[in-house]
This record gives sequence, structure tokens and C-alpha cells, in this order.
Amino acid sequence: MGKSRHEYVYGINPAFEVLRGGKRKVHEAFLNEHAQDNPRLKKLAQFLQTRMVPIEWVTKQRIFELAESKDHQGAVLKTEPYPYARAEDLYDRERLLLLDNTEDPHNTGAIIRCADVFGYHAILAPLKGVPEVYPSVVKVSAGATEHLDIAREGSANQHMMKARETGHVVVALDAKGTIDLRDLAPALPSRHLLVIGGEAKAVSQFILNEADHIASIPQQGKINSLNASVAAGIAMYALSRAGG
Repeated sequence: MGKSRHEYVYGINPAFEVLRGGKRKVHEAFLNEHAQDNPRLKKLAQFLQTRMVPIEWVTKQRIFELAESKDHQGAVLKTEPYPYARAEDLYDRERLLLLDNTEDPHNTGAIIRCADVFGYHAILAPLKGVPEVYPSVVKVSAGATEHLDIAREGSANQHMMKARETGHVVVALDAKGTIDLRDLAPALPSRHLLVIGGEAKAVSQFILNEADHIASIPQQGKINSLNASVAAGIAMYALSRAGG
């Protein structure tokens, strides 16, 4: 069975960002008929009208059926599938983010949201070990997916090797890293690849062996690990001024 030619993106912020980003066509909008006085929903409806997107006011149950989630906030867009970038087109970017074993969609979406904030606008993901940019990932990212170039192909190892061939310094984030992020940032060139792992599985051993730097986040508490998306956000913030 082939992949669907459309999907249902849900949530008010994601809906706005799909429209603003313009990465994919929006076929139709479904809004909760019982929330027409909601200010944010009214603003979204007005924005949809300026973009000439047909609106259908439907029951909350219908919204839930389309979104398959309770987090729909009364808004669902019927869109084309997420348009992935070609990895080959991203390797020339100064600052790259590579996801490796970030299996949880919630963490992946949160990492993507941080990437938009801290300027990692080109993201590489392998076909295995990282979720696709499903509507649930778009929702957690608050729609940041629609403003980034995300490639999903090959393996994490292949991405890392190709980035190195194109002149990127490879930095892997790991709890057992040998260099403090704060010490690494001042000397790191802007042309670098930051590799983020997941919680159940960290960055793969091959990448750790090949990385130019294995960086860690200094901790002072009694809990010995950070949530993957929080760690990613800290790392991107720390390295965002590299080469500056």
C-alpha cells in the first residue's frame, strides 16, 4: 500500500506555521464549530481566508477523528505530506544538526523546535531510528518543521561521513563526553555538525569513534541525565555562536 497523498496537521500554532512556511499545499481546513468565538481560532479562520483555503466548520468529534489526537485545539488542516529536502542540498550549510536514535516523536519535535530557535536550520535524519515528520512531530515542534530543511534518507553514519567530507567539524553530544560544551564553543568553527542521540539509545558508537569532539553538559544535580530535547537545546544554545 502506497503512502497517503495527504495528511492532517493539527493544532493552532502548527496550522499558522504551515500557512506561513508555504512548504506544502493546504487543501482544506476543519475548525471546531463550537469554538467560533475563540480569539485564536477566529484569527486562524481569517488567515485561512486570506490564503484562499476552504474552511469547513465541523463538530469536535469530527476534528478528533481527523487529528487522531486530543491535542488538536479545534483546528486541523488537510495538507500534502511533509516535503523533505535532499540531503545533498544541505551539506553545504554552515551549521548542521544530525539526529541519531531520537526514537521518541515528542523529543524529536522538541529538538526541531530548538533547532529553529538556535539557528540549526538544516537537519539530517536517517531512515531508521528517527520518526518521520508526522503531524504529531509537527505539533510538538509548534510548527517549526515548516521553516526548516529536513532530510530523511540513508543512515546517520553516512550523513556524518558526508558532512566531514564537506568540511564540517563533527561534535557528538554524550553524557560521557571528554570536553565541556562551554570550553568547546569558543574554538569551534561555524562549519560544524552537531550530533544528538536519544534517551533509550545514545549517539552510535561508530559516530562517537569518528567524531572530532565528544562534548558533555556539566551537571551539578543528583539526577545523572537530561531529557534528550533539553540536552539538545542546551547544546545548540552553547554552540550557536561558534565561529562568531
